[in-house]
Amino acid sequence: MLMVCGCAGDTELTGTLYERGERAPSFEGAPNEDAAYVWVCDEFYEVDSGGTSQQVDGREVNLAFESPMPRGFDTREQAVENAREHVRTQFARIGVDPSTVEFNIEKVELDTDL
Repeated sequence: MLMVCGCAGDTELTGTLYERGERAPSFEGAPNEDAAYVWVCDEFYEVDSGGTSQQVDGREVNLAFESPMPRGFDTREQAVENAREHVRTQFARIGVDPSTVEFNIEKVELDTDL
């Protein structure tokens, strides 16, 4: 699997991209098991009060989280580009310029002994 991490505004957001042959989480709303690549990441937005407090770009932001919406893709290139766009969108939703997001993509081996 790939961990896709976007950093901006002195904070980061990381999602998981399950690759062909890896078993992605299965739950209501998950993509068809036939999807070659499955992206799973938090979705959030800024709220005036309540939520979870987070320091972003030197200011306190209250975040409300939505249920992750897994997405399936046919190719790795599609999956990675959509993962990057998803992360940029989440930052934009809390007032951070999406063009400032820097990415780190790391391959992580699944523990098959579990």
